[in-house]
Amino acid sequence: MNLNLLRSGFRGVTTEMALSTVAWISMLLAILVLPGVATVALVKSLRSEERKLELLREQGRIDSYSPRALGELREWVQAHPNDPYATVARQRYNECVRTLREIDEPYYDWSPEEIDQLEVLDE
Repeated sequence: MNLNLLRSGFRGVTTEMALSTVAWISMLLAILVLPGVATVALVKSLRSEERKLELLREQGRIDSYSPRALGELREWVQAHPNDPYATVARQRYNECVRTLREIDEPYYDWSPEEIDQLEVLDE
């Protein structure tokens, strides 16, 4: 180690860590934007849950899977018939199909044609 550097008290070495203008602007934008984005996400989520609750009160039941999710569940059940969870998955699939046939207005974007094409799986 250089003894002259130690004796000089580290003269010439700055200990201040000033933030650049870009860093200040980035922090300011984050402080301004993040609460807005979080608020929008929260409002959207609350409206979605409010709609679910309204449908549940009106109809007594609500569809539990989107078209894509129900399709994936069906594919999984067909691909894994001997899995320990296959029975439960079949029951959930069939419950959703029956619910879709009984309710007037589904929560997810189901067309009447899609609902008509659904078949109950053998349990």
